[in-house]
Amino acid sequence: MSGNNEEKTSGLHLLLVWGLVGIPLIWGLIQTIGKAMKIFA
Repeated sequence: MSGNNEEKTSGLHLLLVWGLVGIPLIWGLIQTIGKAMKIFA
């Protein structure tokens, strides 16, 4: 038999991790779109 010792991830922990990934990602996308608009405008 295999030991199933999984811990549940709390909502706060999940929100924190997504924030650490999502905020820089969104910031980079905004910067990229802004610079691309300058090129094509």
